[in-house]
Amino acid sequence: MIRFLTKGLLRDRSRSLFPVVIITITVGIVIFTVGFMKGTMNSVFLDTAVIISGHEKVVTRAYKEESQMLPNDLALLDIDQIMIGLEKNYPEFFWSPRISFGGLLDIPDSSGETKNQGPVVAIGIDLLNNNSRMIEIWKLDNNLILGRLPETSDEALISQKLASKLNISVGDTGTFIGTTMHNAFTTYNFHIVGIFDLRKGQVDNQMMLVDLSGARKALDMENAASEIFGFTHSLFYDDNEAVDLRTNYNEVYSDTSDIFSPIMMALRDSSNQMGSMVDLVDAFLAIIGGVFLVIVMVVLWNMGLMSGLRRYGEIGLRLAMGESKGDVYRSMIIEAIVIGLTGTIIGTGIGLGLTYYVQENGIDYSEVVSTMSTTSMVMPNMFYAHVTPDLFYIGFIPGVIATVLGTMLAGLAIYKREMSQLFKELEA
Repeated sequence: MIRFLTKGLLRDRSRSLFPVVIITITVGIVIFTVGFMKGTMNSVFLDTAVIISGHEKVVTRAYKEESQMLPNDLALLDIDQIMIGLEKNYPEFFWSPRISFGGLLDIPDSSGETKNQGPVVAIGIDLLNNNSRMIEIWKLDNNLILGRLPETSDEALISQKLASKLNISVGDTGTFIGTTMHNAFTTYNFHIVGIFDLRKGQVDNQMMLVDLSGARKALDMENAASEIFGFTHSLFYDDNEAVDLRTNYNEVYSDTSDIFSPIMMALRDSSNQMGSMVDLVDAFLAIIGGVFLVIVMVVLWNMGLMSGLRRYGEIGLRLAMGESKGDVYRSMIIEAIVIGLTGTIIGTGIGLGLTYYVQENGIDYSEVVSTMSTTSMVMPNMFYAHVTPDLFYIGFIPGVIATVLGTMLAGLAIYKREMSQLFKELEA
């Protein structure tokens, strides 16, 4: 029967081609819209996570309360041991220590006298370890506009905004002036080997990036770190997963009576604003995605219904030739399944292809982002789609189910009609 129906559909393209095209376009739009909404929200979360919070972040309880002051005298100690525990017990995330510190950056002239001087916020991340993903998640290969990446512990990258303010060029040496984790005065020379531009509004106004080993030397923080950042391997943030992991860690490892005890925070915990944002995004995706899916299903359901109702004459002729109502009804359903599957498979392929393209290349919103600034959330300059497992099957809901349901309803109406009524409609 299926071969017979397939041949019939191929011969009569007027009744098959249009529904297939409509289903293909609709499913493709559904796939891309859902993928882009998820990717856009994840772009916001990821950029905030990279710079401020991680998907998870481990700090001491004391550091958490004073984090705005970058209090490295309250930093995590015995980092190697903590890292072993995190990597062993929570392998679904990858973990990386970080040192955040502030002070002055002094730029000398050729005679050694101060040429320029200004405040700097420096971040020590794992740049030199081949197994580290920091270069990847900071997108330094793309964001580096001059020079090269650091190759030794005393080499640094500075933001284009800071370079412009202090008139710094690649090849200059900047002297960091600040305090160690023991509150002792310290100076340390960093050789500027590259200039970057994150293109994320005002977030990198005073930023310098150094290797973790260089930050430890400058601040006397051997085997210590301000924070340990954790990221999912896919770099896609799942709030439920993050909250569950944070809750488990704090129940097992955190001691409320010890201010130097480690505590884990999920991305939503970085600020009240971020927590509200995560909840708002989840609700938005659920509501918009649900409404959009219902609308699409109604459209395709109606298409299936009208397609069936327009065939009263054909149905009457088939019945006159001796086919039973049951056979006619089953053939309509099978035909709808074939059409729905064909359109859905093609539409899913097109939608996934478009989603993947935007995932890799993004859409540039830098002009809009440049006018925005927030203290608790970093706005990305590029918005990306994201291919998730549900995109491979979500199109079948409207593409097949809605189409078949519409056809079933139309077929049911035909099934219940009297034979004489169908013959009259055939004559008409």
